Amino acid sequence: MANFYTDIPELKYHLENPMMERICELKERGYKDKDEYDYAPQDYADAIDSYNKVLEITGEITADVIAQNAEGVDEEGPHCANGRVEYASGTKQNLDAMVKAGLNGMTMPRRFGGLNFPITPYTMCAEIVAAADAGFGNIWSLQDCIETLYEFGNEDQHSRFIPRIRRGETMTMDLTEPDAGSDLQSVMLKATYDEANQCWRLNGVKRFITNGDADLHLVLARSEEGTKDGRGLSMFIYDKRDGGVNVRRIENKLGIHGSPTCELVYKNARAELCGERKLGLIKYVMALMNGARLGIAAQSVGLSQAAYNEALAYAKDRKQFGKAIIEFPAVYDMLATIKAKLDAGRALLYQTARYVDIYKALDDIARERKLTPEERQEQKKYAKLADAFTPLAKGMNSEYANQNAYDCIQVHGGSGFMLEYACQRIYRDARITSIYEGTTQLQTVAAIRYVTNGAYAATLHEYEQVPCSAEMQPLMERVKAMTAKFEAATNRVKEAGDQELHDFLARRLYEMAAVCVMSHLIIQDATRAPELFTRSATIYVNYAEAEVEKHATFIQNFQSEELASYRR
Repeated sequence: MANFYTDIPELKYHLENPMMERICELKERGYKDKDEYDYAPQDYADAIDSYNKVLEITGEITADVIAQNAEGVDEEGPHCANGRVEYASGTKQNLDAMVKAGLNGMTMPRRFGGLNFPITPYTMCAEIVAAADAGFGNIWSLQDCIETLYEFGNEDQHSRFIPRIRRGETMTMDLTEPDAGSDLQSVMLKATYDEANQCWRLNGVKRFITNGDADLHLVLARSEEGTKDGRGLSMFIYDKRDGGVNVRRIENKLGIHGSPTCELVYKNARAELCGERKLGLIKYVMALMNGARLGIAAQSVGLSQAAYNEALAYAKDRKQFGKAIIEFPAVYDMLATIKAKLDAGRALLYQTARYVDIYKALDDIARERKLTPEERQEQKKYAKLADAFTPLAKGMNSEYANQNAYDCIQVHGGSGFMLEYACQRIYRDARITSIYEGTTQLQTVAAIRYVTNGAYAATLHEYEQVPCSAEMQPLMERVKAMTAKFEAATNRVKEAGDQELHDFLARRLYEMAAVCVMSHLIIQDATRAPELFTRSATIYVNYAEAEVEKHATFIQNFQSEELASYRR
């Protein structure tokens, strides 16, 4: 019987990373819940065992229900009638199975009925689900909006809303508008305070809202009259039970058909403030988006896994010229490269998730007591690493998902262009990953300061001190040379003192930093588990080395006056 968790041993490897012991210690507060909740872990081994069991359940449901429904959901899609969304029949079955298994609100504290899981195993669940149906993955994984409500909402809001998500209600974040896509500071949905009813009222239109008819919404709206920038925006909680919001339409999309992307009309909708006024974009949406970007990175890795599975199975089965096509160099080159990008991208995803887990756990502890000086230093270190790594994980994994889905179709040849094969759905679903929750270009904007201030270079040099096996040492030396080229290219751009040139070359520097980071991570993985990662480490470093050389040569030879040739 297939299982989307146990069939992928790389996932269990990442779950048992040495950093998880510290994460569990922080998340479980020294395992104090064991005295109050019979399902709370007794110690680290018990915690890992709990995560494994939940991941196995997720993998089983994904194989038996979600994967079986994927093609039907893609064909049927959701429907809109009388201002409401009705999910595809397969989507309803998927949600029912996940809720009955208790897989909602798993990261929330046990006092709200949650499992108190760290972000890392939850992210694995998101990857697993996305490998079967990325569209359903959007609906299910948007429950992590509750993290933002938990972080910034008050105790009353916690007690009213978190248990509802745990019981299976859905969430969404209403950010984008017709005239405010990437530029969220231009949001104009109006929030006014209703003195008579002691509540806020929302009026306006939101567009491209994933799972837009969800039960609970986090809404970015303009609360400060006369403002036009981000300082006039606040975050609100809208409960569908209160009415006042209708779905005008569901967008007709290229992919992720199971996920309803909606245009919403707010007409005097009742809402309540989440957190403080004026911090909606500056603080809360930034936290919300970082969580969403990690989620899209997981979705992207899931799609890469799906692409690899389909390509490998077809290449083994398809025969041409008297032998299976997997025996042809042109084909096994593509398969090996897909797998190397998958393994390197997954390493980056879970390293990022672990950084997020540590700083968020310490943030949560800080709401209960004062952190020690050592804990404050640890919190600061991992918050910075998480902020630096999140745009790498989202941007690079979404690009790899697109590349891997493309190559999956290529392995299939003419069959890949036929709707009978799953690879065309994977290809269509992958395309959005490098666009929503911040395009790859915006991930570059988010990351570039860590290029120019030397943070990525410092991390790379720290990774150089991590012991590696004798087999991996030659690869390590090559990655050190790659890092030197990255630093030289960075210095050349900085020394030019030209902001337009800096912005023009930023994507190349971003990619150089990312492939150097992933090269180190895959070497570390191959050192600890050579049976899983040695091949991918060799192949990925070959690939990354060529990418670094390509970008380094371009930057070295490019002159500022050539920018005019690119302008229109």
